[in-house]
Amino acid sequence: MTAPSTFGLSSEARNLHWLLTNLVEEVPGIQSVAVVSSDGLLLLSSDPGRNDEARQTRDTKPTGPRGSSADLAAVVSGIGSLTIGAARLMESGPVKHTMVAMEEGSLFVMSISDGSLLGVHGSADCDMSVVAYHMALFVGRAGHVLTPELRSELRKSLESESAGSHR
Repeated sequence: MTAPSTFGLSSEARNLHWLLTNLVEEVPGIQSVAVVSSDGLLLLSSDPGRNDEARQTRDTKPTGPRGSSADLAAVVSGIGSLTIGAARLMESGPVKHTMVAMEEGSLFVMSISDGSLLGVHGSADCDMSVVAYHMALFVGRAGHVLTPELRSELRKSLESESAGSHR
């Protein structure tokens, strides 16, 4: 995985980048990861180009979201909204996590704090309990530092990265 540039970021932002990189590299079967704010904006993601090499070397079946990390963020945000609405309707308290098992993969969504969400797209053969455990570790470490100021910094960092890549 090619780590995004963390030059000029606060130590909290660099730590979150490190935690995300560690999650992707250390947990077998993780295809891509997105951290999404409560308003559905992408804050942090794994390198979307990371899956391209695997796709070219294995077969022609896609192994990750078709588009960009923004696509995973949109799916995570939508599932988060849907489950929050269901929990309210059923008067069952806040949603902690959601897992979707598909024939060709898995999707995990876990609440971080103040409405922010961690979304993971896993391969069909990933160990769901291992992925969920490592996501919980990420949430435990990231939740208390994901302040409004840090969310703003992460958004600006992603915007400047995407502006730089379109030049």
